[in-house]
Amino acid sequence: MKPGKNDIKAEIKFEIDELELLQENTWQMAESFGLDMRIANLTGKRKVGFYSWDLDCLECVVSNLQQSPKDKEVADRIAMKIEEGYNFINEK
Repeated sequence: MKPGKNDIKAEIKFEIDELELLQENTWQMAESFGLDMRIANLTGKRKVGFYSWDLDCLECVVSNLQQSPKDKEVADRIAMKIEEGYNFINEK
């Protein structure tokens, strides 16, 4: 998907444990316009911009991870960052 001139990016920085959890689950992002490769290549050193459709995909993956007791704490932190990203986009 190609962003339009009015599409806004929300910048999010994932901590190492959050990033590892997302990278372990990139297989759930197969139909996400390259988001799976972007997540796989992240190192956690800087913020990365995500469009609303990227956040939609991440939200679906994280909602599945929140069902797992061992991943729930980290997934909840990721979900909070995704929500902050949505809020940033909706405020603009």
